[in-house]
Amino acid sequence: MAKYELALQTDFDEFVEEIKEGVVQRSRTISLEEETELTAGDARIHVAAYERYAYTGQNRSSLNLTFVGHDGIVRLIGIATGGSQAMFFKVNTWSERAFLETLEYAANDYMRDHDLKPLDEYDEDDENEYEGE
Repeated sequence: MAKYELALQTDFDEFVEEIKEGVVQRSRTISLEEETELTAGDARIHVAAYERYAYTGQNRSSLNLTFVGHDGIVRLIGIATGGSQAMFFKVNTWSERAFLETLEYAANDYMRDHDLKPLDEYDEDDENEYEGE
């Protein structure tokens, strides 16, 4: 399993759409399998699940994106899984890492195009709000 996290001060809808487009454009074998969106109070959450076939590893892997937007800050969590051909333990995690790189490229393109830098730190109250505490 491979994970990528990013937080930006940006428009929620624009960020979600551009990242989704950026991920799909990176490979002909990437497909959006399902997505959903909900609101919790004044926070917005968008979840999207992708699947991809890797020719090199001859296997499929998935990429799940979760966007959480609140007070002009959007957090993105991407988790890639699958890709190994072993039954009891992971032998090949290359597909996961490669799939996650498609998200990293899309996020870097978005930041470059909108002249944004990632937000590094949050106060503890802000973090706890997203953790449900």
